[in-house]
Amino acid sequence: MSVPRWFSHSVLILFAIGSIMISGCSSSKPALTATSRVAEGYGRAVNSYEKKDYDAAVLLLESLLFTSRATALEDDVLFLLGKSYYYSGQYMLASDMFTRLLRQMPSTPFARTAQFMIAKSCEQLSAHFELDQQYTSKAIEQFALYLDIYPVTDSAKVSSDLETYRSLLKLNPENQSYKQNYATALAQFSRIDSVRYAAKAIPVLREKLAKNLFFIARQYVQLKKYKAAGIFYDELIKRYSDTVYVRQAWSGKIDVLVKRQKWFDAGQALDQYLQLYPDQKQQMHSVREQIAKNFSKK
Repeated sequence: MSVPRWFSHSVLILFAIGSIMISGCSSSKPALTATSRVAEGYGRAVNSYEKKDYDAAVLLLESLLFTSRATALEDDVLFLLGKSYYYSGQYMLASDMFTRLLRQMPSTPFARTAQFMIAKSCEQLSAHFELDQQYTSKAIEQFALYLDIYPVTDSAKVSSDLETYRSLLKLNPENQSYKQNYATALAQFSRIDSVRYAAKAIPVLREKLAKNLFFIARQYVQLKKYKAAGIFYDELIKRYSDTVYVRQAWSGKIDVLVKRQKWFDAGQALDQYLQLYPDQKQQMHSVREQIAKNFSKK
């Protein structure tokens, strides 16, 4: 064999041996599967979230949105991303992500909390009463939906059951029935605070909507557009009779009818007002006389 051919042959053998060695080394550490990569990324995101580094958690979780589809961690990724958006102050994105979770995976164990967080996100987006109240209305709808889907009918009974089964488990820790009933009571008890929150939030948000209508009506009064003002007073009376602004709306309605010289309508409105608020009879005496005097001229 000539020297050049011997040299070339030797090089090929060494190359083959090197390839085998490299292949052997790489096979000792198998490549990560798609599921394991998602799990690894999710673990880092959880670590960032627990450290309250929500922006870092968002970046990690956003990168997993596509690769986590159809894996066991799909709803975990969506739920944690929604919470990370919420706690980083990105409430619109949070609402969208929780909504996406419920749409894609309605049977997720995170469904109850996701529905509550949609409502809270909308509550955070609710603007000052002088501005557009789109998210105020949406927050009311979402809190009402939460109460409808996940009610706690008797919080006192739930608390009593929880304490009962906690005591029974101390006496008999291995009793499966006690364990199951305790877990059920504990799950119900965990909902009590969120249900109470939702129940308290709805009237507060309704007050804001009523205040918004009252503010708009007053603006029209200042512009001397009394008919338009009356429309908003009527809307307030019709939709928010349970708020503190309804009495002022009735008073405002009577005032604009008088200003428009709608004496018959003003008289009817005053009668209704005094039926609702008989203690205002003395204060409205002069208005009654003004209406009666002008109506009699017709």
